[in-house]
Amino acid sequence: MNNPLETPIEYLKGVGPARGELLRKELGIHKYADLLHLFPNRYIDRTRYYKINELQNSNAEVQVVGKVINIKTVEQKRGKRLVATFVDGTGEMELVWFQGQKWIRENLKINVPYVIFGKCTAFNGVFNMAHPEMELLAEHEQSLRSAMQPLYPSTEKLTQRGITNKVMNKMMQQLFTETQAKFDETLPPALLAELQLIPKNAALFNIHFPKSNELLAKAQFRLKFEELFFIQLQLITKNLIRKHKIKGHPFTTVGNYFNDFYQNHLPFELTDAQKRVIKEIRNDMGQPAQMNRLLQGDVGSGKTIVAFMSMLLAIDNGFQACLMAPTEILANQHYMGLSELAEPMGISIKLLTGSTKTSERNIIHEELENGSLPIIIGTHALLEDKVQFKNLGLAIIDEQHRFGVEQRSKLWHKNEIPPHVLVMTATPIPRTLAMSLYGDLDVSVIDELPPGRKPIKTVHRYDSNRLKVWAFLKEEIAKGRQVYIVYPLIEESDKMDYKDLMDGYESISRDFPLPQYSVSIVHGRMKPAEKDSEMERFAKGKTNIMVATTVIEVGVNVPNASVMVIESAERFGLSQLHQLRGRVGRGAEQSYCIMMTSHKLSNDSKTRMETMVRTNDGFEIAEVDLKLRGPGDIMGKQQSGVLNLQIADLVKDRDILMLARHHAIKLLKEDAPLAKPEHAALKNAFIALSKKKSIWNYIS
Repeated sequence: MNNPLETPIEYLKGVGPARGELLRKELGIHKYADLLHLFPNRYIDRTRYYKINELQNSNAEVQVVGKVINIKTVEQKRGKRLVATFVDGTGEMELVWFQGQKWIRENLKINVPYVIFGKCTAFNGVFNMAHPEMELLAEHEQSLRSAMQPLYPSTEKLTQRGITNKVMNKMMQQLFTETQAKFDETLPPALLAELQLIPKNAALFNIHFPKSNELLAKAQFRLKFEELFFIQLQLITKNLIRKHKIKGHPFTTVGNYFNDFYQNHLPFELTDAQKRVIKEIRNDMGQPAQMNRLLQGDVGSGKTIVAFMSMLLAIDNGFQACLMAPTEILANQHYMGLSELAEPMGISIKLLTGSTKTSERNIIHEELENGSLPIIIGTHALLEDKVQFKNLGLAIIDEQHRFGVEQRSKLWHKNEIPPHVLVMTATPIPRTLAMSLYGDLDVSVIDELPPGRKPIKTVHRYDSNRLKVWAFLKEEIAKGRQVYIVYPLIEESDKMDYKDLMDGYESISRDFPLPQYSVSIVHGRMKPAEKDSEMERFAKGKTNIMVATTVIEVGVNVPNASVMVIESAERFGLSQLHQLRGRVGRGAEQSYCIMMTSHKLSNDSKTRMETMVRTNDGFEIAEVDLKLRGPGDIMGKQQSGVLNLQIADLVKDRDILMLARHHAIKLLKEDAPLAKPEHAALKNAFIALSKKKSIWNYIS
């Protein structure tokens, strides 16, 4: 074995089979390399030695050098305690033990210099330290253990089985001894010089045995940069390979359909953001390489028009286009929206979902295959093998994070040459996350709302203000508007949630009685047909109030609904609150979002409420959400644990991520195949990493 880091962990002196098994199960440590990359969570600063006369009653951990001059056993109500007098020339203090007294009495040396470490408390003007860590000064000065003491990630089981932090420390020392602390450099000399990064050896040594705060900071920066740099290299390489290898249909014509729509049928003036995004898409689709673009736009920013105009480009070039949505409600909504735009131009659009009748389905299959149907909207039903296109040129996928990668590639393989792909999402993704998750996609952002849209007024009210809130709802209903009242749904099967919803529904029905008011209800236990008919009644204005669990989060467009009341708003995540708020404000009237909570709020809940009241900007909200929740759960269940980073943190290390991405792009521009001799080490590390764990295991 030429690389000692590949050695199985049980061969490390002091580990053995039993401990090796534990380390594998509990921390995923299989070989030397895994242990080397188990980085400490935090450090105890032992760089400073205190004098006894400098001690404070602060409960902080401190270390003191001195000698024990006497030792005695003191009787107390229950049992005994052992007390030693410890002096250092500036004063004296007491060391106290309640357990293990016999061993300490036999082994403690009198009048020999020790370094003691622990928490100090003052009692009757005398400082004492209970169960201090003690080390003879002579040994303390020799040991490799540095002044900053690392604390490693651990589990209850490890601690129970005697693998304490001290033991981890010992293993780490052993690892550095056995490997002689020689680790291959992975970054090119020019990059190290430009960013003044410390060498890999020094970084690994100082992350485990830092001599000072300054060296620790340099080691952390170097290792964080390297981790993010390799991720970005992988993402960008993938993007470059795709652009070179994956051929696409160049849409060179901007034809009659596109121009006719732009000049004669635009329902409203495009915003600058929409124009910019359409231009980016046109440029991409004009190239002989497959477009792979992510279109981000907040709720109501007008992504539909952009999608439609992209479809027109495909039709102008003799191709078909499809739009795939995750739910029938959403597919229906797209179908209605796009049909309205297409009708004056005589373009045929059809809808294919699980509910489409067999007879109609067969007609659609035939029209897609012979090319007479230019645009199809649908759900997963579009992925079925029976669905064949004559020439699919553009695939638009809405709410991407609900579809897996395999599902996307199914669409690609319906053609010899894969279609251009436009991925749309109304959940704004913070830039840092977008760069790490979708670094292989080109990103377009619609960051302004269409004119005439009034920003939604958002307020936070406590349950004690409910009467005032209900009075306000009555005023709005009197003006002819409609209202959503949403209850949280934590688990579909949760009896409590169902009860909350039903109690709420009953009290609302009492407060808003028939015949003056009528109330709809929608929840997860209803059959799809019942849900649809209730939704339909509300959409047609037959009911004034829609009481619902979050099933309405995606979909329904009721321009006349102007108030969104969110019950127990503290139980929702920020992005969910923002999505719910986006259900109103679809018409020209002023809309409102009222978040109801109890008085007891955690700090995070307060931050969420304040953020919602302060801003309507989905990107800002997503940034706050990322800070509160961390990247793991912001992408929904399917993508939790987004990136298994070892040392970097996407939220805190945003600047390092930007820097890493910049240098990865620069390096690949100069030497994409990494063929230059000075990039040999980088290339080796890159290949090893791609073999070991492709970043794609973590993404999508």
